[in-house]
Amino acid sequence: MSHVIAMIQQYGLGFVFLNVLALQAGLPIPAYPTLIVAGAYAAIGGDPLWALVLVGIAAALIADTGWYVAGRRFGLRILNTLCRVSLSQDSCVRQTETIFQRFGPASMLFAKFVPGFASVATALAGALRLRYWVFLVFDAIGAGLWVGVGLGLGFLFRDAISDLMDKLASLGRYGSMLVVFGFVAWILLKWWRRRLFIKQLRMDRVSVDELRDLIDAKKASAIVDVRSPLTQAATGRIPGALTIDIKNIAKGFDGVAKDDEVIVYCACPNEATAVKVAQQLRKLGFKRIRPLHGGIDAWIGAGNEVER
Repeated sequence: MSHVIAMIQQYGLGFVFLNVLALQAGLPIPAYPTLIVAGAYAAIGGDPLWALVLVGIAAALIADTGWYVAGRRFGLRILNTLCRVSLSQDSCVRQTETIFQRFGPASMLFAKFVPGFASVATALAGALRLRYWVFLVFDAIGAGLWVGVGLGLGFLFRDAISDLMDKLASLGRYGSMLVVFGFVAWILLKWWRRRLFIKQLRMDRVSVDELRDLIDAKKASAIVDVRSPLTQAATGRIPGALTIDIKNIAKGFDGVAKDDEVIVYCACPNEATAVKVAQQLRKLGFKRIRPLHGGIDAWIGAGNEVER
């Protein structure tokens, strides 16, 4: 914390700009400690709050524009790339699609407050061809709220933050070690949960060619698209595939025998969402469920048709 204070005192707005830019660009460098300390320092004569807010918004817009352009250039495939490095692969794609579908561009007003959502949401906005000026307006307001809350917390609770910094300073290197330990412990917890989930992914999958043969032989009783309607509309779906409400899976399988062959697919790293749905179907008594290896991207990449 003392290093953060020293950097803010020496470099001021430039340090805040680079920290916010790095975080929004995707680097695991937390910016809220910097914003809170900068807000507290502003209360005792540091850089003015309005200048800090403007610098933070500018940094966020530069990084977010990069993700927006990547989304326009690479389409929905950019979500896979982003979510592959996420510590929450199992919810990354579906969470983003669900939130964006529900709130539309307004989701960017609170995107930066949702861990793992900000970069993916801006890339999704580009992939869905949202007008840049609309994106810019909502993203700027959202960035302003996010930066403002961090600075405001520091400004309002400057006395408590000052006491905390004094306490950490009195502990010397042990205070720094305590902060680092907390951050490392959080990373390790997320990594362990991801490792357990990846173990669950090791289940029998069906290839695109196998699915094509099952469809031709009319042996695939149910093909289930677990993506959001938003991405289904953008890329199409496998002909005859069912759309289900992931929050009410049982209802979507009315009329499907529990001994039938069921294929589930998505568009996420390691078929994460499809595997989660398959696990829930097994709890409901379905016996023959397999995720499609590679999901909808593999199906389209093999030259198969889709329906819209």
